[in-house]
Amino acid sequence: MACPALPEGFDFTDPDLLQHRVPLPEFADLRSVEPVRWIPQSDNVAGFQDEGYWAVTRHADVRYVSTHPELFSSSVNTAIIRFNDHIDRASIEAQRLIMLNMDPPEHTRVRQIVQRGFTPRSIRALEERLRTRAHDIVEIVRSSPEPFDFVTQVACELPLQAIAELIGIPQGDRARIFDWSNKMIAYDDPEFAVTEEVGQQSAAEIISYAMDMAGERKKCPAQDIVSTLVAAEDEGNLNSDEFGFFVLMLAVAGNETTRNAITHGMHAFLTHPEQWELYRSERPSTMAEEVVRWATPVVSFQRTATQDTELGGKQIKKGERVGLFYASANHDPEVFENPGRFDIMRDPNPHLGFGGGGPHYCLGKSLAVLEIDLIFNAIADAMPGIRLVEDPRRLRSAWINGVKELKVSAS
Repeated sequence: MACPALPEGFDFTDPDLLQHRVPLPEFADLRSVEPVRWIPQSDNVAGFQDEGYWAVTRHADVRYVSTHPELFSSSVNTAIIRFNDHIDRASIEAQRLIMLNMDPPEHTRVRQIVQRGFTPRSIRALEERLRTRAHDIVEIVRSSPEPFDFVTQVACELPLQAIAELIGIPQGDRARIFDWSNKMIAYDDPEFAVTEEVGQQSAAEIISYAMDMAGERKKCPAQDIVSTLVAAEDEGNLNSDEFGFFVLMLAVAGNETTRNAITHGMHAFLTHPEQWELYRSERPSTMAEEVVRWATPVVSFQRTATQDTELGGKQIKKGERVGLFYASANHDPEVFENPGRFDIMRDPNPHLGFGGGGPHYCLGKSLAVLEIDLIFNAIADAMPGIRLVEDPRRLRSAWINGVKELKVSAS
């Protein structure tokens, strides 16, 4: 069978492409004919001073790479598949301090510490407070006589408040975290007029803020997760730098991704009204997982081959980058029946929206599912007649399936 013909220069990480759509038709072509495909890049466009990457598009192959960190490293070039072409190598190397960009055994050590904050007991302890906050968020907008932006007035609020609750950030500071995290990932979008330098400064602000929190708790421990992570005795703990980079990761992994899942989920409901009616009447527990599959907020991460190996019939050389396209894997018909259908009753639902398994499987999955459940329950209770006013305005990004604005009306 002939290889699928992509237009010359086609790149799945092109931010101009993702600003307009997720390339599902092209993913489908590759999955069926050439599931591991070399995508050339020129002029150091991704910041890695190489010639491109391997696009991995099948569910099984994404899982394989994810669960073999000895063959495919998150640390060598980080998990971010595309930076700007003017980034220097030192700036890439600095990102290895983030848990997302670590390999075992260092990743194992850090994860064993931070997962103390994500135990089932910890998440259950947040549930009632977050239920109240979800109700309050929706109550503020339900009586709005004018259309409002669902992203900034609903979708972003609960993830921010969840992080604030989880690690003890005062609720009054959540807007600062929102602003900093936005600037960290928005440098590809000219509308925000944010340079990569501003993004780096915002990352430094988050790290500094978190390090100050860690310092305070070390001096005076409290009954909160910060004290658990940085002041625990005889169990190992995070130093102030490590805690700062952990909060930096939360600002993206726990905020941007959940916010975009909620936004895409609302848009899916509003464009599939039969599913909204089904949800309002049944409230199935399977809803949140289907929202994450459908949204796949992180289109792709990457790994780097640590040795010559074979994947999908292709010979991958040591040092070559491998793109894990979760958005493609989550539409693989070998795994999902009718993957193009938004189906909140889908069960089982082995999507890879929280990662492909292995050491980097999403630490905050339970919290994200809880947030999605709580906010849509609150919306269904208070705004059952919510309707779409304008099509979503998408974020220009190389790897985030982001929405900047979604205009809706409460009734």
